[in-house]
Amino acid sequence: MKTFADKVIEFNKNLQFRGDLPDGFEALNPYLDNPETMKVMGEFYHKYYNDRNRRKFIIGINPSRHGAGVTGVPFTDTKRLENVCGIKMNSARTHEVSSVFVYDMIAGYGGAEGFYKEIYINSPFPLAIVRKAKTGWLNANYYDDKKLFEAVKDFMIDSLKKHISLGVDTSEVFVLGKKNSEFILKLNEEAQLFEKMTVLEHPRYIQQYKTKEKQLYIDKYILALKKQNPPE
Repeated sequence: MKTFADKVIEFNKNLQFRGDLPDGFEALNPYLDNPETMKVMGEFYHKYYNDRNRRKFIIGINPSRHGAGVTGVPFTDTKRLENVCGIKMNSARTHEVSSVFVYDMIAGYGGAEGFYKEIYINSPFPLAIVRKAKTGWLNANYYDDKKLFEAVKDFMIDSLKKHISLGVDTSEVFVLGKKNSEFILKLNEEAQLFEKMTVLEHPRYIQQYKTKEKQLYIDKYILALKKQNPPE
């Protein structure tokens, strides 16, 4: 019988988006772009998810180029992957703003081992999206453009169903970002995936605009996530 880790690794290995995106947008698959990404992602999930525990599900937006777009681990840049998780990545060195908040929150929760034993984080569109600008390619969100959302919507529903099949609790899902939650709500109404949605401020928003109240947001996250453990 496959462990949670086995299922996530298999999902990531088979991750492909074959649809067409609007002009100016591209989807990046970190697992195809860098062989070491697949290696460190596998190490991470075998370290923290090598069991059959049911977990609560946190939904982000889509990976950034400097976080999961490099490490293959949501909200985890190479600094946190090495310093907190003990997994070194030799081919890249990244710093990602959201990762700072998430790992400060994880420390408050009780540490990576206890957190990941109970929580699974991923995105409805689990590949990085970039858009072309005058200065080069920039991070983009799946909801930045109406045509972009329409292009990825069915893939997102399919991805969420696959996340659920890993073994997550569907009685309550935790969605990061208010705008993200509006679109997840649309998907949920169409596909009936989750019973209840709890919306939390996005880590990037907190790090950029609410640093003085950061501890309040850490407490809010922990309170929401610990209020009820999912059934075994």
